Amino acid sequence: MNKSVAIAAALLTTVTGCAGGTARTTGAASPITMTTTTPAAPHRITVTSTAYPDGGTVPRRFTCDGEDVSPPLALSGVPAGTDSLAVTVRDLDAPGAPFTHWLIWGIDAGTRRLSAGERPRGAAEGRNGFGRTGYDGPCPPRGDRPHRYVLTVYATDRRPPLSPGASPDDLRRALSGHTLATGTLTGRYGH
Repeated sequence: MNKSVAIAAALLTTVTGCAGGTARTTGAASPITMTTTTPAAPHRITVTSTAYPDGGTVPRRFTCDGEDVSPPLALSGVPAGTDSLAVTVRDLDAPGAPFTHWLIWGIDAGTRRLSAGERPRGAAEGRNGFGRTGYDGPCPPRGDRPHRYVLTVYATDRRPPLSPGASPDDLRRALSGHTLATGTLTGRYGH
């Protein structure tokens, strides 16, 4: 009986740990809800930028008050079997949040760095919340407290079958069931 109790406790701990790992991958802080291939051991991509640390202030250059170019990125931990990468940037504090500032997909799976303002060859961009295709950086209303901007990288098992100009909802649907791993970089910006 003690052996059975120990086994049941071990299984309960394992199941609880799995749920916690999945919640971090698909939780509310993620701009797009997606599934992972192995809920028990979700993959995480590490996303960093030389422009700002996770949780730091997005420099003016990458906002509507500056050059309005996408920040430089470095990626690690992209899992084997990845066919392509996708990136979104969403404002979690916009009225009627979240508000999409950028969506791009079809980035080569071997990409580990993106320069500031780079649109990788072969990638496609979608229609952001401003109704434009491409990157439009942080641009909160004057007087608002700083907004949180979450940049998310998705490793996918296929290139999303979308045409340029697709909507954030189109990309979300295309990624559903095809996301192998995600990683985020959060920045704050206010006037």
